[in-house]
Amino acid sequence: MNPTQVYSETILIVEDDPQIRNFIAYALKGAGFKCLTAGTGQDALSKMTESPVDLMLLDLGLPDVDGMQVISRVREWSEVPIIVVSARDQDREKASALDSGADDYLTKPFSATELMARIRVAFRHLHQNANGQQRPPRYDVRGLTIELDKRQVHIDGQEIHVTPNEYRLLSLLAKNAGKVMTTDTIIREIWGPGYGDDTQALRALMASLRRKIEKKPGSPAFIKTEVGVGYRLMDI
Repeated sequence: MNPTQVYSETILIVEDDPQIRNFIAYALKGAGFKCLTAGTGQDALSKMTESPVDLMLLDLGLPDVDGMQVISRVREWSEVPIIVVSARDQDREKASALDSGADDYLTKPFSATELMARIRVAFRHLHQNANGQQRPPRYDVRGLTIELDKRQVHIDGQEIHVTPNEYRLLSLLAKNAGKVMTTDTIIREIWGPGYGDDTQALRALMASLRRKIEKKPGSPAFIKTEVGVGYRLMDI
């Protein structure tokens, strides 16, 4: 049996429920991560300034300040990845957290396996940015290949034709593969800030794109819908 790998990253757990906080800390330490814990928003902000933190797991329902405020405060001076872990399952709460600067959103209850998967995605993006690199100009997962430098899309080696807006949508998701992109962010990036919140146009564009890249558009394997929030392009 191989010994537990020890990582250099430190994760700050911001959670007021001691049982949940201890569960997360136990899982992270068992996976080899270093942990800091905070039971309030103010304590979390203090620890962020006192110690090196590589990722924050943040509950929104804190006793002193709302977690949304913590996200906004942290984003004033830090790009540390923030994964929200919250019992709030309202779509608007998820979208608001992501648009405020959170990198991902995990609804309670969740498994340690799912938590670790989200953390790996966040750290993969962090390390790419730390090395001064963007996501490679090629996305290649399960037969879907996107040549970002050549603006070409292939399915199982066969090039497919996509419209300019379909390509903008697909390349935006590819550059952020594994992360949830909210509908507001996608609309703003594709049509511009003055387009409003017309989700109908985005749904039509997504349906058209899925018909071209998905074997079963009604049960997509590549672009997953985060209901009421946005879309995620799978990176595994």
